[in-house]
Amino acid sequence: MSYSPLVQPVVHLAVGYICYALYTRWRTGRIPTETAALVAIAGAALPDLLDKPIWLAGLVDVGRTIGHSLLFAIPVVAAVWLVSRVRGQQALGIAFAIGYGTHIATDIPWHVLSGDFHELGFLLWPLTPMPEYTGTKPLGTVPALEITVTTLWLEAVILVAGIALWRADGYPGTEPIVRAARGE
Repeated sequence: MSYSPLVQPVVHLAVGYICYALYTRWRTGRIPTETAALVAIAGAALPDLLDKPIWLAGLVDVGRTIGHSLLFAIPVVAAVWLVSRVRGQQALGIAFAIGYGTHIATDIPWHVLSGDFHELGFLLWPLTPMPEYTGTKPLGTVPALEITVTTLWLEAVILVAGIALWRADGYPGTEPIVRAARGE
């Protein structure tokens, strides 16, 4: 298997942050707040935080089950949004929805582009089976250099872009973690 369960999840955090930061700029003209950025990143991490440990422990055969299933994701996102709305913190519900939603959305294109439609079973798991993920997908070749461009190349670009934007924004989302680590 050419799939690394520890590297690719980081790209989801970058995508979640990029999408939430762009939404925030479009909606308010400002960078994300500390808490909302952290919530968006946490939302983007949640599917893998749920699924990867049970896969690595050998409890399931694949790394995309409950956390990646729309049957779980939609009710969870709706519940978080409703609670945030009741508490007058709609921005946090939106941040979570964008983070979680981008994680699921970014797991789809590789299977569609490669024609591995059967690997989309995670979307309705456990109603549909989720076969083993076949790994990195080829996107094309650079004939002059005899190089095959894979999904990992695009993911590397996305990761660098996400880190660059997060840095340019002043690393929002880190302050609550630093305060908690200091016991404040």
